[in-house]
Amino acid sequence: MSTGAAQSAGHAAGHTGIVVEAFGGPDVMQVRPGLHCPEVGPSQVRIALDFAGVNPVDTYIRSGAYGVLPSLPYTPGFDGSGVIEAVGAEARSPLGALRVGQRVWVCRSVTGTYASACVCEGSSVCAAPDSLSGAELAGVGVPCMTAAIALLVHARAQRGERVLVHGASGAVGLACVQIARGLGCEVWGTASTQAGQDAVRRAGAHEVFEHASTHRGEDGSTGIDAMLRGQAHAGVHVVIEMLANVNLQHDTRLVGKGGRIVVVGSRGELVFSPRGLMSKDASVTGMSLMNATQETWALAMRAVDAGLRGGTLRPVIGLELPLADAPRAHELVMQQGKVGKIVLRA
Repeated sequence: MSTGAAQSAGHAAGHTGIVVEAFGGPDVMQVRPGLHCPEVGPSQVRIALDFAGVNPVDTYIRSGAYGVLPSLPYTPGFDGSGVIEAVGAEARSPLGALRVGQRVWVCRSVTGTYASACVCEGSSVCAAPDSLSGAELAGVGVPCMTAAIALLVHARAQRGERVLVHGASGAVGLACVQIARGLGCEVWGTASTQAGQDAVRRAGAHEVFEHASTHRGEDGSTGIDAMLRGQAHAGVHVVIEMLANVNLQHDTRLVGKGGRIVVVGSRGELVFSPRGLMSKDASVTGMSLMNATQETWALAMRAVDAGLRGGTLRPVIGLELPLADAPRAHELVMQQGKVGKIVLRA
């Protein structure tokens, strides 16, 4: 590539996308034709999108309830899939050079992925394996990168350790199951529905539990408790927690000595006693994909790419909808019992 102007296969002016002009409910998202996609900067690429991924964080931002909010108006969406149509002179992925015409998956778009085109930093783009569909590639970004960072960086999961994914049937949970299995861990997962439990089992979990049964009843026992009592040593090494406001106290009873709990999701407050952590020298760590350093991001992207190409990681797509159904997608992504990732056709 020349060190001068960007390479380009055309211009994305006049593309279609979702626009949010005021924070609020799902109906604030409106489809707009004729949107302008900016020219790429030196470190950026422009992508003609096929699919966009829908994530719970998208709903928090749209409602105005997130800690850091974009300037209005904005286009939602962090992840997606498509083909590069313009490359800045200095744009580069952590996995190598980028070129026009390359099929890619995206995470952390600059201009939003609920559209037919977007601009991204080259560091947020990765060349895609041919084995995955466009919809599957749109399910890679936020879920798989979150799962990789949770397991590899915060939990420091090792081969042979027992990993419990608490709330494993969503997009992030299923990615956690697959990545932990690929690491050589013994993987347990929970889900609230039979469909979810079946999906977790197909993803590679060694043991699957009905989610509500993980909470102690009057006799103080659960399915997981019974499993742990039958083991040579009690406790799981790692818990990846998707709903901390409901489960965190119980997680402290499930971990063994030196156990690590990584909180990926929470939807409220809780009353919490730390004695369960203190008695086991266990730890709780919160995480957000938005906080990843350049080094952490590159490590996770390499791990995700290796899993996709090696066949140990494959996003599970629960529902595919047209872009105009973004409001419905935002309602569905927050429902309990959903399985896999929701994606929008650009």
